[in-house]
Amino acid sequence: MAESIDERFVESVGAMASPLPGRSPAPTAPGCEGSALTAVRCLELFDAQLGSRHLDLVARALRARGRGYYTIGSAGHESNAAVAGALRPTDPALLHYRSGAFFLERARQCGGEDGLYGALRDVLLGVVAAVSDPISGGRHKVFGRTDLAVIPQTSTIASHLPRAVGVAFALERASRLGVAARWPADAVVVCSLGDASANHSTAVGAINTAAYAASRGLPLPLLLVCEDNGLGISVPTPPGWIESAYSGRAGLEYVAADGADLAATYDAARRAAEVVRGLRRPVFLHLRTVRLLGHAGSDVESAYRTPAEIGADWDRDPLLGTARLLVAAGWLSPAQVVERYRQMGERVRALGEEVATQAPLTSAAAVMAPLALPAASAVADASRSLFGSSSGPRELDENSEQVTLAQSINRALGEVLDRCPESVVFGEDVGRKGGVYGVTRGLAARFGSARVFDTLLDEQAILGLAAGAGLAGLLPVPEIQYLAYLHNAEDQIRGEAATLAFFSDGRYRNPMVVRVAGYGYQEGFGGHFHNDDAVAVLRDIPGIVVASPARPDDAAAMLRTCVAAARVGGTVCVFLEPIARYHTRDLCEPGDGRWSARYPAPDTHVPIGRGRTYGTGTDLTIATFGNGLYLSLRAAERLRGKGIGVRILDLRWLVPLPVEDLLREAAATGRLLFADETRRSGGVSEGVLAAMVDHGFTGALARVTSEDSFVPLGDAARLVLLTEDAIVDGAAALLRE
Repeated sequence: MAESIDERFVESVGAMASPLPGRSPAPTAPGCEGSALTAVRCLELFDAQLGSRHLDLVARALRARGRGYYTIGSAGHESNAAVAGALRPTDPALLHYRSGAFFLERARQCGGEDGLYGALRDVLLGVVAAVSDPISGGRHKVFGRTDLAVIPQTSTIASHLPRAVGVAFALERASRLGVAARWPADAVVVCSLGDASANHSTAVGAINTAAYAASRGLPLPLLLVCEDNGLGISVPTPPGWIESAYSGRAGLEYVAADGADLAATYDAARRAAEVVRGLRRPVFLHLRTVRLLGHAGSDVESAYRTPAEIGADWDRDPLLGTARLLVAAGWLSPAQVVERYRQMGERVRALGEEVATQAPLTSAAAVMAPLALPAASAVADASRSLFGSSSGPRELDENSEQVTLAQSINRALGEVLDRCPESVVFGEDVGRKGGVYGVTRGLAARFGSARVFDTLLDEQAILGLAAGAGLAGLLPVPEIQYLAYLHNAEDQIRGEAATLAFFSDGRYRNPMVVRVAGYGYQEGFGGHFHNDDAVAVLRDIPGIVVASPARPDDAAAMLRTCVAAARVGGTVCVFLEPIARYHTRDLCEPGDGRWSARYPAPDTHVPIGRGRTYGTGTDLTIATFGNGLYLSLRAAERLRGKGIGVRILDLRWLVPLPVEDLLREAAATGRLLFADETRRSGGVSEGVLAAMVDHGFTGALARVTSEDSFVPLGDAARLVLLTEDAIVDGAAALLRE
C-alpha cells in the first residue's frame, strides 16, 4: 500500500497538463480567485505536506525492519498544514495523531527550512523511541515541542479536549487576574480531533463545555479542528453526521472546508482563527479529508472497504490537490512537483537511516525519571516561603482556637488564595453556596468570583479545566463533590494530567490540587453515590500524590504541602477529605472536643509520605487512615481498658505510602493490624500488607476492612463498612496468635 500511494502520486502528477509558457504569476499572487493563499505560502505549506507524507512512508519502512514502533500516520490529512499556516506559532496547539503536516509547518514558521528539517528528525526520533527524542525522551511518539507551543498528546481518543477547553479558559482568566500565563493573552488555542472521536463522550462533553461557557458570555478562544475522513478505523461515519451534530449550535460557530483543497482550507482556517482571536469565542472548523494507508501499518483496509472506496480516497489525496493548484497556477511544472516530492523523500529517508541507530531508553529509572516527586526539602522550603507567617484574619474560629475539619480546610484554602495570586478554586456549588458541606463558605465573597467560582455539572469538565489551567500558568484547586462522582472523569487525571510530564520528559506539567469529598459513615445522608470508598483507581496512577487527612490540624498542613508541591514541582495532587468528619468535634464522649484541634502554626509542614503516630503502646500497632483513625482511636480506648498497650499510625498519605513509618511502628510491637475503611478487594490494605512483606517484616500481620459491597442507605451501611467492634475483635485475634 505504501508503494502504491507513492507511485500513484508520481504517475498522477506526471499526467497533469502544463500551462502555456509565460503564464506564471507573481509569487505574491493568490493561487485562485478570491483566495489569500500566495505562491510563497503555497510552496511552504506544500513542503510541510510532502514532509508529512514521507514521514508516514519511512515510519512504515522502519517498522518493517524492526527499527520503528509507530505507524499511525497523517496521510490524507496533510491539509492541516494550512491550519498551522493560518495561526501564530505562539498559539498553543493540542494535536491528535494525524497532525504531521501541522507540526512541520509550525516548525517551519519558527525556523524556516532548518526548522522544517529539524522537526522531521524529531518526529522520526519518536518513531524509533530514541532517548534523544527532544520531547518524550523515547517514551512515545508524540507531536510536541515547548518552543513551538505544541503540547504533546497521546493516542487516547478525544481525551485532550477537556484540557484544551481548560487552556483556553485559563488564558483569559490569567489575564483578568494579572497572572503571567505561559502564552500570550490574545492567543488562540487550537485542538484537533477526528470525526470518530467527535462521538466520544469526552469530546461531546468538552465541546458542550466550550459552547456553554460562550453562551454565558465567558471568553473562550478555542479553535476545534475536526478532520473528518469518514472512518473510525473500520466503522464509517454517516455522511453529514458531523455537520448535523455541530453546526447551528448555540455558542459554537461552524466553519467547513474541503480538506483536499489547500487554498479553501487555508482561507477557512484564517477566517475561523480571526473569529476566535477577535471575539474570544469557540469555533468548530470541519475539514472533509480522506484517510490514506489505512488506520495504521497493521490495518488491512481491503478487509472492510471496497477497491472503489479506496480508489475514491486516492483521487482526493490532498498532495494531489496542492500539486494541481501549483501546476494550474504555473508556479511549478509537473516535473518540478515530482522532483520536489522525490527530494523530500530522499531527505526523510536519509534522516530515517540516521535515527535508526539512536539509542533507546535503557533502564527503568530513566523511563520513570519524569514521574519523580519534587525533593522533600524543596517542598518544605516552598511551604515555608508561602505560608510561614500569619496570613490575615481568623474569622472562622473567632470564638475558639479549636476548629473542625471543615473549618480548617476552609481557612487553609483562604491562605492559598491569599498567598498564591495564581490560585483558583472551582467546582459544583463551591461559589455562592459555599459547598454542599460549607467547606468553601465565604471564599467567593472574600476573593471574588474570578478566583472562586461555580462550574457546570460535569466532573470531566472540572478536571479538564484544572489540567488546562495548570498548564497555562494558574494553580487550580478544583473540587469533586463526591468520590463516587470522580470515576466517570478519572481519565482526566490518569490519562491526561498524570501522563503529561511523562510524555514530555518533564517539559510540560500541570500542577493541581484536586479536592475530593469522600469515604463513608455519613449520618442520615447515605447511599453509594454519597458514600464511596473506591480509591484504588487513584492509587495505581504513577507520579501523583494522594493525601488523606483525617484530623483538622493535619488537613490544613497537608493542603499547604500539596500546594507547595504543585507549585515547585508541577505535582498532580488528590486531596481526599472524609465527609463524615467535616463537622465532628468529639471523639469518645459528647463534649470532649477531642476530634477538633488547634489550627496549625503558619510554619507547620507535613512531608509527603510521612505518617503520624498516636500513643506508645508496646503490645499492638494499628495502622489506618481517614475515618479509620476516628474508629481506631475509639477502639484503642477500649483495648487499653483491657490492659492492652496500643499505638496507632495514621498513614495520612495513600500515595506514596509511609512505608518507613509503617515498618518502624510495626517493629515496635511486632504486630500490625491494618484498619481499612476501603474494600477488602482493591483496598488500601492490599498495598500496605504487600509493602510490609516486600520490606521483610517478620511480625504478625492482619487486616480488618469494609466488605466488597456498595454502601446502602440507612443503618444497613453499618453492615458493610469497617466498624469499631471489628477493630477491637481484630486486635484480640491478632494478640492470640
